[in-house]
Amino acid sequence: MNILILGDIVGRIGRRGVGELLSKIKEEYNIDFVIANIENAASGFGITENVFNELIGYGIDAFTSGNHIWDKKEGLLVLDSYERITRPANYPKGVPGRGYIILSHFGKKIGIINIQGRVFMEPIESPFAVVENIVEEIEKETKIIIVDIHAEATSEKIAMGYFLDGKVTAVVGTHTHVQTADERILSNGTAYITDLGMCGSYDSVLGVNKETILRKFLLQIPQKFDIPEKGLFKMEGVIIEVDEETGRTKNIKRLQRRGEI
Repeated sequence: MNILILGDIVGRIGRRGVGELLSKIKEEYNIDFVIANIENAASGFGITENVFNELIGYGIDAFTSGNHIWDKKEGLLVLDSYERITRPANYPKGVPGRGYIILSHFGKKIGIINIQGRVFMEPIESPFAVVENIVEEIEKETKIIIVDIHAEATSEKIAMGYFLDGKVTAVVGTHTHVQTADERILSNGTAYITDLGMCGSYDSVLGVNKETILRKFLLQIPQKFDIPEKGLFKMEGVIIEVDEETGRTKNIKRLQRRGEI
């Protein structure tokens, strides 16, 4: 099984870039299943039902998110109404949505877990304690388990990779929007990368208009973050080849594509 996992989709340019390239990439690499992080998909902050359905139309099978998934009230309805999307599992009980999902795809079950780091982020429950319990539940149904750790600190992400090595298929990092070059298969068969990168404006600062961010740093006063809608875009993530019987990863390849809207 070949699984494509895309980094944070940022704004309209990110969505349109994915829409333009995804079908070609699926054909080129014989992709069976696509996962994407969409916490920034609607104008750079949160998600709406229209945007969610747009991305489904492009051929994405499952979705993860992070701390910005709460930024639009409409997104809370999406989290409660659709089974293809996750929010970080280590938020308190009572928040909308699901921390993990198990989807059936062409006769195979795939478990997807979303967790959030705590270093330089909200002091929510330990992602290590929460993910361990979830893995035990998912293992009852499938050995193919993908974990998105949405975190700021590289050390926390790397530690999670080692913590779950041999227990899950892949641990992939999101949140920083900068793709790292440390993709590898850990000693017990778990694929790992510290950050998938993003699908968004290439000529930007983490997907946000570069002039806006420059003003913020130069003036040290709040700025309204605006997302470029046209221009160069990039699409980043990884492709993993999974042994369906063992749930371990046989190969991991970084994906980087460029285009223009």
